[in-house]
Amino acid sequence: MTNNNKKIGAVMVVGGGIGGIQASLDLAESGFKVYLVEKNLSIGGAMAQLDKTFPTNDCAMCILSPKLVECGRHRNIELLTNCEVESIKGEVGNFKVRVKKHPRFVDLSKCTGCGDCAQVCPIEIPNEYEENLTNRKAIYRPFTQATPSAFAIDKRGIPPCRAACPLHVNVQGYVALISKGKFKEALELIREKNPLPAICGRVCTHPCEDECQRQRVDEPVAIDLLKRFLADCEKGMVFEVKIEKEKDSKIAIIGSGPAGLTAAYDLRKMGYKVTIFEALPVAGGMLAVGIPNYRLPEDILRKEIGILEQLGIEIRLNTPIGENLTIEGLKNDGYEAIFIAGGAHISMKLRISGENLKDVHYGVEFLRKVNLGEKLKIRGKVAVVGGGNVAIDAARTAYRLGAKEITIVYR
Repeated sequence: MTNNNKKIGAVMVVGGGIGGIQASLDLAESGFKVYLVEKNLSIGGAMAQLDKTFPTNDCAMCILSPKLVECGRHRNIELLTNCEVESIKGEVGNFKVRVKKHPRFVDLSKCTGCGDCAQVCPIEIPNEYEENLTNRKAIYRPFTQATPSAFAIDKRGIPPCRAACPLHVNVQGYVALISKGKFKEALELIREKNPLPAICGRVCTHPCEDECQRQRVDEPVAIDLLKRFLADCEKGMVFEVKIEKEKDSKIAIIGSGPAGLTAAYDLRKMGYKVTIFEALPVAGGMLAVGIPNYRLPEDILRKEIGILEQLGIEIRLNTPIGENLTIEGLKNDGYEAIFIAGGAHISMKLRISGENLKDVHYGVEFLRKVNLGEKLKIRGKVAVVGGGNVAIDAARTAYRLGAKEITIVYR
């Protein structure tokens, strides 16, 4: 030690049970500055859960409660709740302690302990204070006499459903809101990350359901259908998308598919001026030309894109990047950033003889022609090579166009 004679007039008490509380009070009354470290949200320890004390058979909370108040109000005692000691260095009279403080997600300086937040919270989980015999809200106070009396939120990592979602939408949040009938709030929560809920509710492969822990009991929660239900109930709901302070910077996005639309949505919320350049005569990219109308109706697609246009996002159709419009030209026009979201519009080739014969169509191109209104003559027997989404969509589309018999050839 650089100065062995320097003494620190403070004491740290680790553990906020009745023993730690009494020790802290005794030390504080002796003139020491006391730091009381407790790993839980409130001091009180196990005694706070007891009905009676032993051996006097007195009311446990009647004895503990005055101690909690005295400890919380004592000027010489600083409570470090929701904290854990990580390391101790030094020697007697001069220790250095490293304390890790876990987040409460509630500002202690602003929380008055009124409990209004808990009343509107839609999420209920088992109550540890009651030994999981009852439920509590996600935002909570451990018990009525808790010290400090502020509320807190436990976040035990990222839920599997949310982690599996490519957009990391707050799945458990909007499902809980739906269960309470708060449909508008649930849809607002989805739109924080996903600007296309009605579309995703129809065509998303919902990896969230693959990770849903409910399947350990019976079946996964129907997350995708719940999202679709919300989006279909949107009529009449008024939303206000918060846009940050308008910026002078312009950003160009090449492609109006799901990636381009989502990027435009996020950038517009940040205050940027966004223009989307689309080569096709319709907006939506593969959503518009790669998915049949019976799976994704055109009016649903137009509605979702229209909401984005109302935010000030400009979409220029029939504007391919090429000879007439180049990346360099966009930069010269004042676009400070360019996001390329061209999509996957090229089919995989079989590389076999005969694949270029008449009436042999590639799946992606076939669906694009149909969605753009081109009249194709499909009759008799049809063979579809492949078993993925495009192959199944092509088979079902061919049936609707007049095919009598369809055979799917899959490895």
